[in-house]
Amino acid sequence: MSELGLAMVDATPSAALRPYVTRLCAYREHYAAPVVRSEMAMPGAVLILALGAPMEAGGRRVTAFSGGLGDRFTVTRTVGPCEGVEVVLTPFGARRLYGVPMRHLTNLVVPLDDLLGPWAGTVLDRLASMPSRGERLALVDSVLRARISSGPSVRPEVPWAWARLLESGGRLGVASLAESLGWSHRHLVARFQDEIGLPPKTAARVIRFGRALRMLRSGRAITAVAAECGFYDQAHMNREFRVLGDTTPGQIRPRPSPACPAS
Repeated sequence: MSELGLAMVDATPSAALRPYVTRLCAYREHYAAPVVRSEMAMPGAVLILALGAPMEAGGRRVTAFSGGLGDRFTVTRTVGPCEGVEVVLTPFGARRLYGVPMRHLTNLVVPLDDLLGPWAGTVLDRLASMPSRGERLALVDSVLRARISSGPSVRPEVPWAWARLLESGGRLGVASLAESLGWSHRHLVARFQDEIGLPPKTAARVIRFGRALRMLRSGRAITAVAAECGFYDQAHMNREFRVLGDTTPGQIRPRPSPACPAS
């Protein structure tokens, strides 16, 4: 691993895996000096099947690791060459893969063998033997399909509510969700924390943040994004971006091309 920088290859998850995985990416990174990043909160759980030098994530020294959803950014520090596969799991993919209530993993970084026991070491050994990124991606797709399909089932009510939150960009009210399900507010919160790891209002904040990011990256004006995503005002939007992403909307919005005259 002599070349410096980051190289990534994405693959589309197989049909059986798509309800549980939104991204499969084989990567390799190597830098001349340590690289520190603020990883933004997202409506999913990140699984890192890594080989090579350990890194620092959330204040822990880890190699292969995962965790649950969070309501804050996570600082990582890459200190040596590493490679592997990154997986972004839906909350329900993580719930079935790890087999524990997701509230136990909220805002945590956990070494993979602590979550998955000997299975993790077996998968990493097989991953190391694969000569190409394409073969690594195919292997991870296959082993995740098998492990998730044998995990604890998830009743349909919370996935239904989660889908409604995603469709609304996080703007659907918790009272509306509870009424649609015929549940009390307390029961809805408890079920969300078990199956997703965040209460519904917090989950909606993370979803809204993700929608705002996508809109800003597409070139939409900050004021228009704030209004359309349901922030009270731009100051509210700024606070949410700092907490969830360690950034500001102005740092996300695309900048004019250098060829364009400054206004």
